[in-house]
Amino acid sequence: MTIDTATAQEQVLAAADALFYERGVQAVGMDAIRTASGVSLKRLYQLFGSKDELIEAYLKRRDEIWKTMLAEHVDPAKDPRGRILAAFDFLYDWFQQPDYRGCAFINSFGELGTVSPRVAELADAHKADFQRRLTELAQEAGAPDPARLAEYLILLSEGAITRSSIARSAEPAEHAREAATLLLDALLPA
Repeated sequence: MTIDTATAQEQVLAAADALFYERGVQAVGMDAIRTASGVSLKRLYQLFGSKDELIEAYLKRRDEIWKTMLAEHVDPAKDPRGRILAAFDFLYDWFQQPDYRGCAFINSFGELGTVSPRVAELADAHKADFQRRLTELAQEAGAPDPARLAEYLILLSEGAITRSSIARSAEPAEHAREAATLLLDALLPA
């Protein structure tokens, strides 16, 4: 039985997502993705011409999932300050997911950033988008220098992501939220 292109593509991406995120992009070969997806190797290469193309699709998929999860936490918050802190609540919830292995972009960049300009570009774009979002939230909150506040918040966030991955704990998100609260108290108008 032949499956349609959209279904086959989704099966391959789901398998690649799970395997790349759990084991790393270099450790997983196309044969493992073929086996996990149930899509023949020939069809896999018809859908994604190379492993590099599949890695790019994986990172784009991760970016969309991440943006959706962040928005689900930030958008319902009523006040601007609460919206900023909701980003740290999102991190806390994300860190508690059973399959949490850190940031897919940091991980992929660590593996391929020096040899794959496209991976480096996608990682940079993902991080820049998060910083842009934090800058918007800081501006909404009335920060005198929204970009500066966002820079501090991104450092707290990225530190929490890395620390949580290593410590296998959601606690760094709580600490980062506490530090963010202190920053907001110091930098936002009363």
